[in-house]
Amino acid sequence: MARYSIKDLEELSGIKAHTIRIWEKRYGVIVPDRTETNIRLYSDDDLKKLLNISILNKHGLKISHLSKLTQSELREKVIHISRDSTEAGIHIENLTIAMLELDEWKFDKILSDSIIRIGFEETLVRLIHPFFEKIGLLWLTGSINPAQEHFVSNLLRQKLIVAIDGQAPVTREKPISFILFLHEEELHELGLLFYSYLLKRNGINVIYLGQAVPFEDLEKIVQIRKADYFLTSFTTGITEKDLRDYLMKMSETYPEQVIFYTGYQISKINGSLPANLVRLDSIKQFQDIIRTL
Repeated sequence: MARYSIKDLEELSGIKAHTIRIWEKRYGVIVPDRTETNIRLYSDDDLKKLLNISILNKHGLKISHLSKLTQSELREKVIHISRDSTEAGIHIENLTIAMLELDEWKFDKILSDSIIRIGFEETLVRLIHPFFEKIGLLWLTGSINPAQEHFVSNLLRQKLIVAIDGQAPVTREKPISFILFLHEEELHELGLLFYSYLLKRNGINVIYLGQAVPFEDLEKIVQIRKADYFLTSFTTGITEKDLRDYLMKMSETYPEQVIFYTGYQISKINGSLPANLVRLDSIKQFQDIIRTL
């Protein structure tokens, strides 16, 4: 069972720590354990309850009423609201709960309903990618265990691979090629699969190398298959210096190519970088770039 600080709960639920403390004291919404030094610690059940309350509170239900409901009653109300809702926030919270409970049926149903309602690409942009970013935060803070991360990663990976395989062959008159890869200490490839789908969906050639690619192997691949662009991502912990050094090495080795970089760790980069290094802060930004290629 994971243990969460009040800061973790604030980041995961969107409810300010100050508000959580008030709800604890005034309504007894959750009752945390405390360390010997009086630091609050919360359980998976506390997090799930707070996520449900967050959804319902945002839809106008008063905390004084919600605090009297059982976990199952809260869940039923959330299901009722979610059934006809198009708000991504609700479905992201429900995906998080399904992950914590390792509930494959619930997880798959939320995704399938969204795909039917708004299509795969919009589900990818508005639901799957924001959820994946939340998973990255959970993983980095140690708030989910490896089994939970592997559970959701494998489910999402399966859906993405099926969607990628379903794309029609490239038919552009002047083909464009991207090499997608992760550096040799990076194993989190879901983000890379997101971008692979978007590229293929838009008729762009993808040379997908995947996770943990040594730099010298990348150089060998480029000798065999030339590419117009590179795309890589940084999720695993890395120092600002190592990240900057790696990007500079890419820029110097491939001065004629544009190198897109993204991922949770890019927020560490301060200051300017060479013009052929292009930072991606959102998947929407990349969609706009693709339309210009």
